This record gives sequence, structure tokens and C-alpha cells, in this order.
Amino acid sequence: MKVLVAEPIAEEGIKALQNKAEVDFRPGLRPQELESLIGQYEGLVVRSQTRVTAELIKAGEKLQVIGRAGVGLDNIDVEAATQRGIVVVNSPEGNIGSAAEHTIALLLALARNIPQAHLKLKQGAWEREKLVGVEVRNKILGIVGLGRVGSEVARKAKGLGMNLLAHDPLVSLDYARSLGVKLVSKEELLRSADFITLHLPLSETTKGFIGAKELSLMKPSARLINTARGAIVDEEALFQAVEEGRIAGAAVDVFSREPARDNPLLKSDKIIVTPHLGASTIEAQTSVALDIAHQVLEVLEGRPARYAVNLPLISPELFPLISPFLELVSLMGRIASQLAEGQPSTISLRYEGEIAGHDTEALKAAAIGGFLESTVEERVNLVNASHIAQRRGLKIVEQKSTTCENYSSLITLEVETSAGKTLIAGTTLRGEPHVVRVGDYWMDFVPSPGYWLFSDHLDRPGLIGAVGLVTGEVDINISSMYVARLKPRGPALMVLRLDEPLPEEGKRKILAIPNIYTVKVVKL
Repeated sequence: MKVLVAEPIAEEGIKALQNKAEVDFRPGLRPQELESLIGQYEGLVVRSQTRVTAELIKAGEKLQVIGRAGVGLDNIDVEAATQRGIVVVNSPEGNIGSAAEHTIALLLALARNIPQAHLKLKQGAWEREKLVGVEVRNKILGIVGLGRVGSEVARKAKGLGMNLLAHDPLVSLDYARSLGVKLVSKEELLRSADFITLHLPLSETTKGFIGAKELSLMKPSARLINTARGAIVDEEALFQAVEEGRIAGAAVDVFSREPARDNPLLKSDKIIVTPHLGASTIEAQTSVALDIAHQVLEVLEGRPARYAVNLPLISPELFPLISPFLELVSLMGRIASQLAEGQPSTISLRYEGEIAGHDTEALKAAAIGGFLESTVEERVNLVNASHIAQRRGLKIVEQKSTTCENYSSLITLEVETSAGKTLIAGTTLRGEPHVVRVGDYWMDFVPSPGYWLFSDHLDRPGLIGAVGLVTGEVDINISSMYVARLKPRGPALMVLRLDEPLPEEGKRKILAIPNIYTVKVVKL
């Protein structure tokens, strides 16, 4: 077996691989060089810099496993690897402590102006009066994202005497209480916190999570810390906010493009910058390298890996039946996560009809994965689904019945939160996913990619036309419409497929229409 290590990892990891495989350590390869060489190898190990594209994967004719020494997967085309039967593994546990410690280090450096003081003194200037800092004790720390690292930051900050707020729509209230954290809305956290630290994965929904609007909500004395992903912050907007004194400062370890060379954040003396050092400790590097080496070898030897992010574990005989439902429940989870309000506590899955007679573990994993998609860095699979849900304080309940009144198979997903319940039910027709129920309303639509508007309203003449007038005014085309009601002139639900996202102005105008109660836009 041959393994190519394309980026530096700890020597312990290299030695572990060499015990059972022929290892080539070739860091710094250009994309063309890597693509020309990859066909020789059964295994590939990378970190965050190497782009493992669909083209590179196609060139890897012998590839069986790709190992990412770290947690993020945004540099690997996991779908392309899955289509070619290549297992992708990562190491989400090894650098948690180091990343959390680096966050705390940046927080303290930011509070006490340590890098600026160091530089001034080295230059011969004794300027104590210009370097007055603030205490972190009794200050409010706002944590955006209570995953592994965010939770560890909470534990460490508690020891510093800080008061903790957090925003994470997909953790339970009980879990937050166990950390001594109060869950609040994004807006309340931005307005209240003295320090804000970001711990989000990079996805379509989190890209630009902090922009000019969010920065304008922060207190002038507030400070921002980002050790997660660079692109979740509008870097130019952050630079302007700090330079203009609209916030007190920032500390940044990650950048939208790395290595960061011509980045605006490097130009401000009020912004502390480090070159993606969150996981750069001897202990973390060793742990991650050993973890990824062992997993790569496990796959090459035909054994299951602990953190395989795309492990199907579905028999070839069952796959044709299960695969359409995998897409369905993933979409149902994504819809539910965007419609639900409050902090979730329980996810219930009910299988009825033919599908109930089969192993549904893969469906459970897909549903949880869809629900948590925007908030967890690791890919949810059969191995880790229950663990990830449990870690976030979520209870998973499954029920089965081999009889179904209306469909050959029906799956119902219900999410219970502190604000109530959200229910989505679906089936497959001709191999295509169909959502057939939302809350109390029975309807039928194919949840295709794009933007979907869900509106609760009172059934009355002229209301649908009034909504159409608003979308026309904001130049948004409606490609399809679905309406269901409980009784004539009673409660009703309207679902619109939009060609483009509805601007806030459009939402406000629709909500202003008499007898419109809610307006939510779901992106699929």
C-alpha cells in the first residue's frame, strides 16, 4: 500500500503510517504535480491547504481513502469521493483543547494589548498610558456556536469569571445550562457582549455571518475573536469597524484566503492576527497525526474508521430502496431546522409502511445530518449521528409501523423545541422526494434546490393575490405555489417556490398584509 502525505503532519503520524505502508512525504506540490502523481497511491493525507477537487479524485485511480488531518472538510470534494467509493476520514477531536486555548489566549491578548505593548517596548517606547486594557472578569463573553470548541471555550471562560451568552439554534436548553451559558438570539448577543468569539463551520448559511450590519449592533467597547473560518466574517467590514472606532478591536486566526498576504486585517494595528495557529501545538499536532494515520490504515486494511465522514454502511441489496429516502429525510431535516423556533430538545422519526420493515439507521443519520447541517463541521453519518445529537443535548426517538393509511411508505420528522413543535412528513414517488405534510397541513411538493417561502395565514379572498403583488414589486418570480387549509376561511398554509431569495423588504411587506401571521424563507 502506498500513501502520499501532501502536507506536513507530526512525525509520529508518518512513523505510524510507515509501519504498514509505503509513505511518500511530498509537501508543497503544485496542483498539477499532485494530479500527475496521485494515480500511484491508495491513500492521501492532507491538511487545510491542499484542494482535493473532483478532478484530483478522478485522477486517483487507486485511491481508497483520503485523510484530512483536522476537522474541516471545505477543501475536499466529499461528494466526488463518495461517488467513486473513496472513504474520507478526518480528526475532529485532536485539536479541540488547543483551539479553545488559542481562543482564550487571543481574548486575553486583546483585552490587555499584549502584542502592541511587546512591539512598542521592543522599539524602545515606554508607553503605558497608551496601552491601558480591560479586565475580562465579570465581562460578558458571547459565544457563537456551542460545538466542541465553543463548549470548551465556555468552560475555560467560566474559570476566568466571565458571564456567558451563546447563540446556537441547534443545542438544547439543558445542554447550555450544563455549561453555565444563557442562550440568546444572534441580535441580543451582538448587542450585549463585551467579547464575541466565533465557532461556526463554513457553509452557505454561515458565509458572511458577521458583516457590516452585525458589526453595527456591537457596542463600541466590544471586541471580536475569530478562530473558526475566515469567510464567516466580512473582513473589509471588520477592518473598517475597528479603524473607525465602531468596535474596540479584533483578534483573528483565520482568513478567507490563506496564506493571508494582502488581507485588510493585516493593515490595522488594533487587530491582532495569527497565521492559523489554533491547532498548532505539539500535543494537538501529534494527536491529529496519529489519529488520521490510524484511520487511513484501518480503511486500507478493510476495517471501519472511527471518523469516516461518508461511510455508507448500507448493503448493496438495500441501497436502491433506501437511497431515495436518504435524500428525502435529509431535505426534511433541513426544512425543519429553518422553520423551527426555540431551542430543540427532541427529534422524533416515525416510519410507516414498507420502509418500516427495513434497517433505518442510515435514514436516522441523514435526518440528523440535514437538521444539524449548518452548525456542525463534521459530516454526520451512521457512526456518529447519535453521538453528535447527544453531545448537543438532543434526544432521538424512533417509531415504526408496517401499516400506512395513505402511502406505501411515509416518514414523519417532528422536532420539539422550547417554542413548540415542527412537523414535516414525506414520501418518494418515482424515486423522487415529496413533502406531503407540513405541520397540520397535507399538501404535496417536490423540495427542489432553491428558495421556498412558507406562510401561515387566514384563508380569505384576495390574500394570495396580495402576496403575488408584493413579490412582483420586489422583482421576485414565483415558479410554483402550494396552498392547504384546515377549513374554508380558516387557518391555512401557503408554500411558494421562489427563483431568488426574498429581500427583507419583501418579507416586511408580506407580513403587513392583513391575516398573514408568519413568513419564513427556507433555502434548499
